[in-house]
Amino acid sequence: MTYERSHIAAVTTKELLDVTVGQLLRRTAEQSPDVVALIDGAGDFATRGRWTYQELLEQAEIAAAALLSVFRPGEHVAIFGPNSPEWTFVQLGAALAGLVLVTVNPVLRPVEVRHVLGQSDSVGVIAADRHRGQDLVTMVESLHDELPSVREVIRLDDWVGFCARAVIRKRQALPALNAQDSGMIQYTSGTMGAPKGAVLHHYGLVNAGRFIAERIERQAGYIWLNPLPLFHTGGCVMGTLGAMASSGTLIVMREFDPALMLRLIEEERPSYAIGVPTMIIALLEHRDFATRDTSSLRLFSWATTVRPDLVRRIESEFNVTYNMVMGQTESSSVIFMTRLDSTTQQKGQTLGVPLLHWETKIADEQGSPMAIGEAGELCVRGWGVMKGYYNLPEATAVAIDSDGWLHTGDIATMDADGFTAITGRIKDMIIRSGVLRSL
Repeated sequence: MTYERSHIAAVTTKELLDVTVGQLLRRTAEQSPDVVALIDGAGDFATRGRWTYQELLEQAEIAAAALLSVFRPGEHVAIFGPNSPEWTFVQLGAALAGLVLVTVNPVLRPVEVRHVLGQSDSVGVIAADRHRGQDLVTMVESLHDELPSVREVIRLDDWVGFCARAVIRKRQALPALNAQDSGMIQYTSGTMGAPKGAVLHHYGLVNAGRFIAERIERQAGYIWLNPLPLFHTGGCVMGTLGAMASSGTLIVMREFDPALMLRLIEEERPSYAIGVPTMIIALLEHRDFATRDTSSLRLFSWATTVRPDLVRRIESEFNVTYNMVMGQTESSSVIFMTRLDSTTQQKGQTLGVPLLHWETKIADEQGSPMAIGEAGELCVRGWGVMKGYYNLPEATAVAIDSDGWLHTGDIATMDADGFTAITGRIKDMIIRSGVLRSL
């Protein structure tokens, strides 16, 4: 299709799923109970933790019951720790329990943690003991006087013990939920002021996972390798829910390490890996690259445009297809992806085209689509748009207009084939003679 203006209407060839994250887990566990759902990427091959979908559902139900022994449906509960299987058990258990999970970057400083926990009205924190030299539990406890709403601090490293004690104390029926209920609050980077908490609903989270899996043309039994942090949508939505939506197997790395990632590719035989370009460059340049068997890989998805020559190098040396993705926290995860048959130039220098049911435009100041090739603000509308920034109505009104368009803050162009490319950020631009120009 050839476009005359920078506007792409939503493609609705498949219906949206009107289910919660918990319902998606139950559906997949019913369809594929014996498929391995989750692999802990730590340790040796023979001793790595592995859970089938039936076992993952059981862990999520235990987590939900344990959480409901100390929290009420609808309350905000934070998770503050690095990647681990327990992180995923908490994510899925909170979804079943009707809790809103507040994800916290484990490298934040105390002042930043105080802002996130306080602004989100978190009533509890599930914190890891240590990460990169920081004692996260002690950090949260030291903020007690400044965070009166936080009434429970649970050690993630003692998750099994907490569940055993909590479930014995009290079992509670799981609440009835709908897909429009809030499921997560994830905080933006704060490049324009203090970080804001994007409230994400189950509907957006589920369909993000589903349509990501469909764009990569995943097949039953696909094994996904995820080195991205779970506190971000790239890890816990694109990775966790993408694999779940397609009955795939997810390998979670506790943190990125090129030697370990190469070993996991050789030993676990994943078909698909996600990440950022610095990770794949680290793999290519690692001394083990030449001796590790990476032949199982079929596809890499990476968020950030790269030079076409790097795309060619990646595809040649790994014998894979390279796939570009773009999304925002405010959009529940991915908005754009290149297609598997996209050209090298499109894979390296564009965002690709929208996933199903996303409507997009490159807009002028009045909100009208620009001519093909002209720069304007990238705006999107569809199933993944956040409910808003938590307790920030004015900021929400700036981000989402009265017609439901999410203003991404990115300056972009679109070509006649519908491929979008980012050229800058609005905060770095001025309008001169009616044209957006760099400062």
